[in-house]
Amino acid sequence: MKKIKTYIAAATLALGTTACSGFMDTEVDLTLSEEQVFSSFENTRSFLANIYTYLPDAFAAINDGSYNSPRDCMTDNALCFWPSVNYYGVINDSYSASNHPVAEYFWPRNCTAIRAANKFLANVKESVVGNYDKDGDDDHLYDRYKAEARLLRALFHLEMVGYFGDFLIIGDDENGDPIIYEQNDERMNIARTDAAEVLEWIAEECDAVKDVLPFRYSDETENWGRVNGAAAYALKARALLYRASPLNNTSNNTSWWQEAAEAAQDFIDKNNTQSNPYVLYTTTDNDPDENYYECFITNPYYNDEYILTRSVWTTYTVEFYLTPCGFSGTIQSNGRTNPTQNLVDSYEMASGVPIDASNSGYDAQNPYANRDPRLEQTILHHGSIWGDAVNDEEREVDVSYPDGADYQLQFGGTLTGYYTKKFLNNMSFKSPTTYNHVCPIFRYGEVLLNAAEAYNEAYGPEYAYEFVNEVRARVGMPAYSGMTQDELRERIQNERRIELVFEDHRFFDERRWKLFENQTSSSETSLPRYQQLYNLYGVTVTPDASTVYTYGYAESHPSRAFNSPKNYYFPIPEEEYKKLPNLGQNTGW
Repeated sequence: MKKIKTYIAAATLALGTTACSGFMDTEVDLTLSEEQVFSSFENTRSFLANIYTYLPDAFAAINDGSYNSPRDCMTDNALCFWPSVNYYGVINDSYSASNHPVAEYFWPRNCTAIRAANKFLANVKESVVGNYDKDGDDDHLYDRYKAEARLLRALFHLEMVGYFGDFLIIGDDENGDPIIYEQNDERMNIARTDAAEVLEWIAEECDAVKDVLPFRYSDETENWGRVNGAAAYALKARALLYRASPLNNTSNNTSWWQEAAEAAQDFIDKNNTQSNPYVLYTTTDNDPDENYYECFITNPYYNDEYILTRSVWTTYTVEFYLTPCGFSGTIQSNGRTNPTQNLVDSYEMASGVPIDASNSGYDAQNPYANRDPRLEQTILHHGSIWGDAVNDEEREVDVSYPDGADYQLQFGGTLTGYYTKKFLNNMSFKSPTTYNHVCPIFRYGEVLLNAAEAYNEAYGPEYAYEFVNEVRARVGMPAYSGMTQDELRERIQNERRIELVFEDHRFFDERRWKLFENQTSSSETSLPRYQQLYNLYGVTVTPDASTVYTYGYAESHPSRAFNSPKNYYFPIPEEEYKKLPNLGQNTGW
């Protein structure tokens, strides 16, 4: 008799205590047989809850000693101070298919997750779960459980397409039965499906379940982290946006952009009919200088912008690794994530123009004045006020070279002159405490930007302004108007960069837009820093009669290697490819 541990391994994140919802608070006993699991309501429910442990999570790497920082450190947005971090093999293109730790994480993880979802779909019993008319979140529970597993399966496929491109559609067979591959199953030894086709299938899966699930759960504390109809609408919008993008839409088929715009609009229209709709988060007094920052540190149960997140983690690990390195007490901060000057320069002036625009008023020796409010709410720079005032820890951040309190210590420091503020609570290091942390998988701000991008490509700027301008209005930034399609495309791409930073979007966005083409590290030096991808920059702050800011290459890893088309995707791990050669290997690997 097969044991359930054959089909699912518990995935845990050593990030502190998990604050689970009522739905997600149980674990399946991995010693049970299939019959024992699926003949019990509680065990069936637990099996489904365990599938959720495979959800993508931008925080997953922060407490992993091989990373200790967000995945934006694989992009032009940030570097990690920790010298042995696995990200550097990605940005230097120094890994092979036989030793690529990031690929070796995502490939088996998502394959296992898809298999677990299909195992659930094949075995869940209506007679055990029940499928009754009920008021509230458990109406027709059997149908809803199956819809949840189906949507999770689609989301795991999106992860695989994002990192590996073409992928098998491991959905249902010709008889409508979920496909369950055994380990090293020869049936998997077939050519992968084109990425665009997989993305279309994901959208179809979303259509099949989006109205089976409640758009929002009536009791979101009890059901926090459980996929809902809104997540299905949001996943469809993202999948079709990715399909329409240059990486997957080589002929620039306008109808694909139209379908992506329609999918985002469908979310917005459905949301507008709700008595409790998703909205952009704002503080009680709607303060543009606090709205964005507070969105990411407020108790997620009270945040109407978050559509889907991984479990809520109660921890101070985020504070431990992100706070500038000079704060100490009971514990010592590490400050290992360093935003690049490339990212800092991408924040517009408060007037709504890029810093290199004529008459922008930008002053390189007073660089943080009169900028997009999200800069101060996302990044800690020289002179930022930080530290717990109650315990006498509040002071100015000092990254001056070489003796500034926050420049560099044994286990942390800055390679660029900057630290990360987004997601960071202002914790006392003399008396540390824990906070609720989540990173959104889907949030309303992304849906609006998906709509803006797709509408601009499908129909032109006049149809796109309202969506991007709604995002900008939250922080008091001027509305866009009077632009060409190309001009607005550039601004929307920039808006996504700063609005979605550190949420695991930039890695995919750089690639789906094919930003690396037609440039090299030498040719792009004529461009503003915020438009450069190969060269990574920082600032050196020198105390003098007046503080001097000197801009140059980042202290370590000042450049990236990107070989096209190789680096658009990770390799299939070599051991997997050897077993299943008909999958084919990604180009260049």
